[in-house]
Amino acid sequence: MKKEILIGFFTALIATFFGCYLFIEYFSNKGFYETIRLIVEGNLQGKVLVLGAIANFFVFFIFLKKKQIYRARGVLLETFLIAFIVLLLTLFAK
Repeated sequence: MKKEILIGFFTALIATFFGCYLFIEYFSNKGFYETIRLIVEGNLQGKVLVLGAIANFFVFFIFLKKKQIYRARGVLLETFLIAFIVLLLTLFAK
């Protein structure tokens, strides 16, 4: 059971990073590293994380459709972790 939750957690983590990468790569007019620099300068890390976490919806529903409930729980745990990180980034922004 714990192994299945961890698999879901890490799958969602990968999906979040992949979603962030897709957002940065395809919705920015600048280069990848230039966009990263602009995100850090503008304190937009939380917003980019939220947009990247949209990919978790797809992973979550795929796990539910395959009846892999514990993996879907892992996706939810990772999504809550991302929400908590975004909350901290928002509260402690410069």
